[in-house]
Amino acid sequence: MSHSEKIMETWSSVPPDWVAELARLADAKGLAATARRVGYGASTISQVLSNSYRGTLGNVEERVRGALMGETVQCPVQGPMPRNICLDWQKKRWAPTSAHRVQMFHACRDCPLSYKNKKEATDE
Repeated sequence: MSHSEKIMETWSSVPPDWVAELARLADAKGLAATARRVGYGASTISQVLSNSYRGTLGNVEERVRGALMGETVQCPVQGPMPRNICLDWQKKRWAPTSAHRVQMFHACRDCPLSYKNKKEATDE
C-alpha cells in the first residue's frame, strides 16, 4: 500500500494538504529521504502519515509547509526565508562564531514567529 493510500484510510475525512504532500514525497523518495528533507525522523513521518503521531502536529506542519510547499516568512535579518529554515535558526544556541550568527540569534529571540514566543503565549 502506498503512503498516499494509507493516509486516505487513516485520516478521517480528507487529509490536510500538507499530509498529502508529505505522502506524495514519501511515495516518490521513501520515508528516510522525506524525513531528512523535513527535519524529522522516519518514524515520526510514518506516525504522521498513519495519523498516530502523539506530538504536536502543528510543528510538523510548519516544517512540511516550509520544506515541501514553499511557505516563507519575513525574517528581519535575511528577508524572505522558508519556514523550516526559520525554525532551524530558532533552535541554534548562542555561538559567537560570526556576526551574522549573533545577529540571527538575537533576531530570533525577539521575533513574533519564534516557537518560544508562541509557546509562552499559549501558556498564559
